[in-house]
Amino acid sequence: MFLSRMIKIAAVPLLLGLSAFRSPQPESVPNHIPMYAGDQCDMANQVFKHGEEMVYKVFYNWNFIWMSAGEVTFKVQDLGDRYHFSAHGGTYRGYDAFFKVRDKYDAYVDKKTLLPITSVREVNEGKYTLYDRLSFDRENGKVKSLRGKTKDVAEVTEYDTDSCIHDILSMVYCARNLNFDQMRPGQDFPIKIFIDKKTWPLKVNYKGKFANKKIRGLGHFNTVAFNPEVIKGYIFKESSNLTIWASDDKNRLPLMIESPISIGSVKVILKSYKGVRYPVSAKVKDKKEGEEISPEDEGK
Repeated sequence: MFLSRMIKIAAVPLLLGLSAFRSPQPESVPNHIPMYAGDQCDMANQVFKHGEEMVYKVFYNWNFIWMSAGEVTFKVQDLGDRYHFSAHGGTYRGYDAFFKVRDKYDAYVDKKTLLPITSVREVNEGKYTLYDRLSFDRENGKVKSLRGKTKDVAEVTEYDTDSCIHDILSMVYCARNLNFDQMRPGQDFPIKIFIDKKTWPLKVNYKGKFANKKIRGLGHFNTVAFNPEVIKGYIFKESSNLTIWASDDKNRLPLMIESPISIGSVKVILKSYKGVRYPVSAKVKDKKEGEEISPEDEGK
């Protein structure tokens, strides 16, 4: 099942890490930027726009051999009073005979708050299938989950949760709107997400800014880095140390994710992006024109 876990890893850490951003000096932060995602109930989008698309390539390392096994694509659509976020991923067709993965995450969020209205997860991993549609009741602090092996046999269960809880995709885009310029390296901050019938209270450690970071295939970037707490036993090892690098500019693009998992280790690397709202000013000129960067060099 490790290929399916790799695809899942490409989505989960994006929200776990980016939601750490908070300023320790509230008076210096514009009113529309909240302090951290855990208490966020009203967010104005200042970062992404309709048509943004990010494609991530998933590398898996087993016994010192790096394999490129799949991709995940994130898209944004403006539907008027709401946004549609999607993250669709799967293994390459060459791997399908061994283990086929086609997973879809979709979230429809309120445009004024970036809080989810509904979200749908469709999982197809080998012989395993799952359909899970979440409906968020803000006023009563409830989440209704229509969940089953398929949509036709899914049953509704209601859960108590925080009124400001995010799903896996809304947190990604909400967190990219948070201010982190004045954070201190070493700070920990809490976050909460709802996934797989539970509310997960986690924390994130901000590591600081790192210049001229190599991103395979894209060049060098000025970045910020952080270590989200992982859900132990869910995907990751007990001692996993997840690290995320994001662009240090107005777009706050997640660039690379690296972590050991229960078997081997994984890197999720931004392959391409388009439709971004601002110039990608975090990108810097490579030290050597045409320099080829291997997955083994990432993270050094």
